[in-house]
Amino acid sequence: MTRPLEGRIAVVTGAARGIGFAVADRLARDGARLVIADLDGDALEAAADQLAGKHGDRPVTQAGDLSLEAAAGALIGRAVADCGTVDILVNNAGGGIIRPFLEQTPDTLRATIDRNLWTAIWCSWYALPVMRRQRYGRVVNMGADSVRNGLWDHAAYNAAKGGVHAMTTGLAREFARDGITVNTVAPCAVNTHQLAAFVEKAPDLAQKFLSVIPLGRAGEMDEVASMVGYLASSEAAFVTGQVISVNGGSTML
Repeated sequence: MTRPLEGRIAVVTGAARGIGFAVADRLARDGARLVIADLDGDALEAAADQLAGKHGDRPVTQAGDLSLEAAAGALIGRAVADCGTVDILVNNAGGGIIRPFLEQTPDTLRATIDRNLWTAIWCSWYALPVMRRQRYGRVVNMGADSVRNGLWDHAAYNAAKGGVHAMTTGLAREFARDGITVNTVAPCAVNTHQLAAFVEKAPDLAQKFLSVIPLGRAGEMDEVASMVGYLASSEAAFVTGQVISVNGGSTML
């Protein structure tokens, strides 16, 4: 079995469930040693146990609010202390509060920006010096196709994810000569527990979200994780500064 990430150290944020767990599972399958993080410590430990059962090695775990500088620094510091370095950083931590813009509150706006943008900023800020010293790194951010198609009720979320998209291009150029690539994977609606809860809560709006996807369905978590796995590998050495949609055609080109 080909293991393209054999010997690599991968940090995956927001890895306790959903897309983050699927990404961690994919990277472990490809041979990476995992450091996983999440705000929910109990769910994180359960995820680590599950990954250990499937792949043998138990991931290093670090719980905390990665929108805070100190927590992000502690995560990267733990990865270096326990594993020696960071080769791959997947900035997956997020979760937007989806509602009409004028129904947002100062708290929900801040939470949406913090969860999606500040987590990626701080984790990248701490990981990139490690990658630069070794002259190798892969940063893969989780973006959103809604930034491109202007999905209903996503203005605040798009502000956060749009910042992630923009940071991707800036970092990709800045670190291009250091052996570091920086890319973003931008999914559309994906079959997660959050989507299932949203469909139950607001079925008509959920159907509108799905109606813009020409393939006529939500994506699967493994379909997103496969793109992350490619971008995290040495095969993607000439791909940087890109926002790559995994979206069933909901935006094209």
